[in-house]
Amino acid sequence: MNITLTLLWQTVAFFLFAFTCWKFIWPFLIRAMRERQETIAQGLENAAKAEQDLHQAQGRAEQMLTDARAEARGIVDAARGQAAQMIETAKADAETERARILAAAQADAAQEMNRAKEALRAEVAELAVAGAEKILEGSIDRNRHDALLSRLAAEL
Repeated sequence: MNITLTLLWQTVAFFLFAFTCWKFIWPFLIRAMRERQETIAQGLENAAKAEQDLHQAQGRAEQMLTDARAEARGIVDAARGQAAQMIETAKADAETERARILAAAQADAAQEMNRAKEALRAEVAELAVAGAEKILEGSIDRNRHDALLSRLAAEL
């Protein structure tokens, strides 16, 4: 065989192979690479969008947290105010009850003092009558005795 003829056939086979690859294989490769590029571009776009959504969600979460803290402070302040109001109401009720109890105790003390005075007057009158009876060595009748006691009690 001749080297020229071998080279010629090899050149023809190479061009035939190159033409077949260019016509049948190359379009599939180009299409697959373009699809892959589009997929990668779409993935990057989705990642950027997700990052943007994440930042927005974090902003909303911070805003919600701030609102919740403000609401919690409001609730705590309202509770403190209500507690202070309840304490003031309880103090006022206690003061009213103290005044009522004090008035009742004073009334009871005055009533007890009057009873004691009456009992003391009765005893003094009886002692006076007994002393007078012993001094007079005579018996005083009961009606006279009651009249004398009444008059003596009125004088005391």
